[in-house]
Amino acid sequence: MPHLRINAVWDPEAEVWVAESEDVPGLVTEAETIEALTEKLRVLIPELLEANGITPVTDDHYLPFEIHAKRRDGISIPG
Repeated sequence: MPHLRINAVWDPEAEVWVAESEDVPGLVTEAETIEALTEKLRVLIPELLEANGITPVTDDHYLPFEIHAKRRDGISIPG
């Protein structure tokens, strides 16, 4: 079954997750949590696929997507 890959990166200055995807032309969105981002993607992905004339072929009219999240952080250590 085909799936879409969504890349999400934490922006520490804006304090949001920023998502983009080569599989979904025009997709750039952000949200404060991964959960909120997932909800936005459920709306935006079908809209952008339709706007770009892309009709994925699936057996059951269900198109999964994977969010690959990357967040870089650090801690202060004594010394």
